[in-house]
Amino acid sequence: MVERKKTEEDAASIASLKPFRLVKFFSYSGLAVFLLFTLVLSWIISNHAKKVLLERSEAYAFVVAENLSHQVFQQFVLPTVVRYGKIALRNPEQFARLDAVVRNATHGMRIQAVTIFDSRENIISYSTVATRIGRTGEGGIEYRKALAGNNNSVVRSTGSLLNLLPGGRPISSQLSTFIPFRQYQANNQKRDVIMGVIEVVQDLSEDVEAITKLQGSIILTSMLIMSALFVVLGFIVARADRIIDARAEERRRLEQQLHQSQRLATLGKMVASVSHEIKNPLGIVRSTADILGKRLKSVAPGNEHLAEIIVEETGRLDGIVREFLDFARPQEPKMAPTSVNDIFSKILKFMEPELEQQKIVLETSLSQDMPRISLDQGLMHRACLNILVNSVQAMPGGGKLTVETRYEKATDMAMLVVSDTGGGMSLEKQGHIFTPFYTDKNRGTGLGLAIVKNIVDSHQGTIFVDSKEGEGATFTVALPVG
Repeated sequence: MVERKKTEEDAASIASLKPFRLVKFFSYSGLAVFLLFTLVLSWIISNHAKKVLLERSEAYAFVVAENLSHQVFQQFVLPTVVRYGKIALRNPEQFARLDAVVRNATHGMRIQAVTIFDSRENIISYSTVATRIGRTGEGGIEYRKALAGNNNSVVRSTGSLLNLLPGGRPISSQLSTFIPFRQYQANNQKRDVIMGVIEVVQDLSEDVEAITKLQGSIILTSMLIMSALFVVLGFIVARADRIIDARAEERRRLEQQLHQSQRLATLGKMVASVSHEIKNPLGIVRSTADILGKRLKSVAPGNEHLAEIIVEETGRLDGIVREFLDFARPQEPKMAPTSVNDIFSKILKFMEPELEQQKIVLETSLSQDMPRISLDQGLMHRACLNILVNSVQAMPGGGKLTVETRYEKATDMAMLVVSDTGGGMSLEKQGHIFTPFYTDKNRGTGLGLAIVKNIVDSHQGTIFVDSKEGEGATFTVALPVG
């Protein structure tokens, strides 16, 4: 039955945590999806930017190449054929003239290199890069497309986001545009004969690097934002976990208190019923013992102590029964303005003989500034008496008993403090000392301090103990003044 009940409580606890676990799952999943979406978006943006850059650069290169083709034909081919009869770029004068025409036509433009391929064979006849002149076989598929009359371009790029890291190689990107080098007719400028292929190379490294940096900035910013959100969410989740754990612990504590109260209520009813049934017979036994003692004194002198033992033990049993009744049926406090110092003074005067007999030194510090407190004098008298008796019993070989009262204005509380130099108690015992029926004495019901706590609680006060084994104990009662 107990295991089943515990299983049900665990299941209820797990069920209460499910909604929060779903919130955590969706929160973390949402952040992860958002980060992934940001990475995809940055990739799309950078690719679109590169595409737009290439399209505009390609259109620009076609215009430059067409203009260059026209300028070369008009300013170099025609004058050279008229003057020399043929074109021979091995002639330094012809080469210098062509180089001047090309450089003048591309001056101020974002052109990295210009190369002219021969139409009869795949050989570089001219290039602004001197080391390429005379090379063969460098015209690939783009060269063949241009010979067929089709303009085309190719991009040669190296590098990625990793190249932006310290120590990485620079990003390189070149756009090579190929157009046919045509012969223009003088009458209608109609293009018909392809004399070669012109390659115009643009360096796009700076633009591509800027786009790559933008992509990296988007990714880095997104990761920083996501990291910040993850940290904030982590703090929120951790705090929520602590709150849920605290609430779960509080709920378990309240359930334990409820179960304990229910058990004590049932036990209290049983104790009250049994105590009531015992009380009357005890009264009869005690009265009979008194009568028997008087008769024994006259009939059998010397045996009257037997009747005294009966009277003494029935008195002790009557005290136990009263204690059970007080715990089972706590009295409602009848409040009236009372001096706490007066209560302690009366109790200590009553206990003086016992303190002297036990060789206990008494020290008192009763504050004269203590205000009168609204409380039940009889109940508080019994509570203070029980605390003092408990401290005296803790010092069977003598010691020092300290009684103090003080008023704390900051909290508006009256503090009643009782300290002894007895054997003290462990932390485990401190946790059970106010539990009903808990005792480590050979005699006693274990209800004394439990009754004290009930009385203090009924006055809206608190009681706690501070003790270490071998160093005595200090009981503190805090009562509200207002």
